[in-house]
Amino acid sequence: MSSSITQGALQGQTLDDQDLKMAENLSQVYGQLTGELSKVIVGQDEVLKQVLLSLFCRGHCLLEGVPGLAKTLMISSIADLLSLEFSRVQFTPDLMPSDITGTEILEEEEGTGRRRMRFVKGPIFGNILLGDEINRTPPKTQAALLQAMQEYKVTTAGKDYPLDEPFLVLGTQNPIEQEGTYPLPEAQLDRFMFRIQVDYPNFEEELKIAEITTADGLPELKSILDRDDILLLQRVVRKVLIGRSISAFAVRLVRATRPNSEEAPDFVKKYLTWGAGPRACQAILLGAKAHALLDGRVNVSTEDIRYISYPVLRHRLVTSFAAESDGVSTDNIVERLLDVTSEE
Repeated sequence: MSSSITQGALQGQTLDDQDLKMAENLSQVYGQLTGELSKVIVGQDEVLKQVLLSLFCRGHCLLEGVPGLAKTLMISSIADLLSLEFSRVQFTPDLMPSDITGTEILEEEEGTGRRRMRFVKGPIFGNILLGDEINRTPPKTQAALLQAMQEYKVTTAGKDYPLDEPFLVLGTQNPIEQEGTYPLPEAQLDRFMFRIQVDYPNFEEELKIAEITTADGLPELKSILDRDDILLLQRVVRKVLIGRSISAFAVRLVRATRPNSEEAPDFVKKYLTWGAGPRACQAILLGAKAHALLDGRVNVSTEDIRYISYPVLRHRLVTSFAAESDGVSTDNIVERLLDVTSEE
């Protein structure tokens, strides 16, 4: 451990005793989190893991899965485990930006009778916001949410209202129902750090789900972390050590997704019309640092990069007609890129 700390100091990254203690305990805390969540959620371990990684990186997630996979219950349960304030907004075609961010109202002061405008905060002023079916609301409302995600503030009548931290937005999309939707443009999708696939449970998991949810009530969850712990972890994540060669591997991987680039292999030029931008590099490196911490390490390996590349890149790659006709998904392309990208 001491040699790693020395290396970090040479790179301008230092981990003090409190940071190291938090890093060493995080893998144990993660086990406690999954253990508590398993009382109400069966399976979906990877979804939980990636949501937490995004939270520790100060990122946001887009969850894609069919209805009925307990996405809302999972996110509200995570908020309980982390002692965070949770709010949920059902996105609809008539939803206005003020329904999310809040609005100014005219009120009269008692005693003086004077009138003044007062800002009433919307559901975005919490710690975890679940936006259900985010693609069902028009671009104007989508943009209001995405501005808050990027700037961590809401601006109304020329005045800024900072959001409470930690702040995490989780938008959900239904992949099989596109009628009456407003798909997020690629530039807005890029604001989400991860796109997480929420899959069907296997037979044993579905049997257990049926038994638990038809019984009397759900068990109470015990809080594992609090707001201050999470803010500390967000600072520690950025101090995790990462070698230049590993950073270069991530950059080569992202650059290879751009079909007009000389670094792009032939299958990328055939199956992609647009690749990932520099924000993808940032997301991969930050996500890999958080993944290393969950594994009890304070240095990043190429395996961390490989794991995190799928949720980071799958929504940042625009496939061509050839990919659709050949049944090639973005995950297939990421897998092939990881195989051909040099680690040296």
